[in-house]
Amino acid sequence: MKEKISLALARRIALAAQGFNDPRPAGTPDRRHLARVLARTGLLQIDSVSAVVRAHYMPLYSRLGPYKLALLDDAAVTRKRMVFEYWAHEASFLPVETYPLMRWRMQRAERGDEMYSGLAKWGREHAAYIEDIYREVAERGPIAASAFEGQKGSGGWWGWSHAKHAFEWLFWAGRITTAHRRGFERFYDLPERVLPPAVLALPVPCPEDAHRELLRISARAHGVATAGDLRDYFRLSPADIKGRIEELVETGDLLPVSVEGWSKTAYLHKDARLPRRIEARALLAPFDPVVFERSRTKRLFDFHYRIEIYTPAEKRQYGYYVLPFLLGDSIVARVDLKADRPAGVLRVHAAYAEPGAPPQTAAQLFEELKQMQDWLGLERIEVTAAGDLGPALLGVISDGRS
Repeated sequence: MKEKISLALARRIALAAQGFNDPRPAGTPDRRHLARVLARTGLLQIDSVSAVVRAHYMPLYSRLGPYKLALLDDAAVTRKRMVFEYWAHEASFLPVETYPLMRWRMQRAERGDEMYSGLAKWGREHAAYIEDIYREVAERGPIAASAFEGQKGSGGWWGWSHAKHAFEWLFWAGRITTAHRRGFERFYDLPERVLPPAVLALPVPCPEDAHRELLRISARAHGVATAGDLRDYFRLSPADIKGRIEELVETGDLLPVSVEGWSKTAYLHKDARLPRRIEARALLAPFDPVVFERSRTKRLFDFHYRIEIYTPAEKRQYGYYVLPFLLGDSIVARVDLKADRPAGVLRVHAAYAEPGAPPQTAAQLFEELKQMQDWLGLERIEVTAAGDLGPALLGVISDGRS
């Protein structure tokens, strides 16, 4: 019979696996702390929206507290590079040691198999142009796709859309990679000029071994998860994981368990911690690994979460850029935030409590917002009394000012 674990314990296991049971640094977080978070999460999903701060910066903040953004920026550009960019859950920062584990995806992409179908079709139709762009990167890199906008090259007039397609195709295929970013714009170069030589020298496993290892990383990052959760973390296909989970059960890496309220078998990682308490307090980015798989978020926290950026304003339920608020081992609220940098204001457009949120939710959320305000270098917080938690949050701020 499978071991049974409660839903509350599953939540604590999942949060501990993601680093929420680790003590925050006493001083300024450094590369050691970044490495610790990466060892827990396995990836940081990249997103361009900067309503508060770009999403890849937030998981570090949620786990470490205030840190200098240059910590992640430097880890992605210095000679002692710790991360590289590639497609994992989505576009992500990954530890450089993971590079060989993604080569199978790059090789498939070069064949047109492991990329968006439209891009693959475009690549088949423009193979010569892609090689022209590759040679330009080899000769001139690091270089941005925008450098080719409106310029005439050997293949004729290079428009932005064609250049962008070519760069994206080459990036998927692993023939180029991100050397650095300026703002959010990628500058591309050849992997052999970007990645540490020791990483390039690592053996490239066969796809089956790579999938098995990616599942191990996923299982460690989840703590406890269904097969679908494990597969989704690195966007592996059902065919990719066929037989792999059973192998990991056989080797003792995974233990099949039954989680209260879950209809499917779950798998507990062999090194998962089973804490009795989680003392977390954190705002989570919409693309934090704790919440980026929405069905898992619902199963674990009974928290229905959708990002509404692309929903027309009049149809939004909660707001444009809504962050879940984690307190203890529960998601107790959500808050629609905007960092208004020109005005120096962290704007709280609305705040909503979850059913069963404890009485101290508004006060704890205010403390977290004050910390975020300081981290972002903003002068003050302004709260609109919208949402069922908005008036209480405004009251906490007013009491603090009186």
